[in-house]
Amino acid sequence: MGQQEQIDRITIEPNICLGQPRIRGTRITVSVILKMLAGGKPVEYILEAYPELEEEDVRQAMKFAAWVVSDQVQLIPTQ
Repeated sequence: MGQQEQIDRITIEPNICLGQPRIRGTRITVSVILKMLAGGKPVEYILEAYPELEEEDVRQAMKFAAWVVSDQVQLIPTQ
């Protein structure tokens, strides 16, 4: 992964949110963001619904999902 493609806002901790990937410092999972986007919600709607998020959080959630499904990221829980 190149410097521009770094994903530093997504964390995985086994004891938080059942180990699901989430936005760091929150309990908002990547899957929640992706489901909203898949349901047609614009980024602005997500940011209004979750004011603790920034646009970059949403971007990184999408990047993370893309890399996971293309096997470019290995999911290793952080301790």
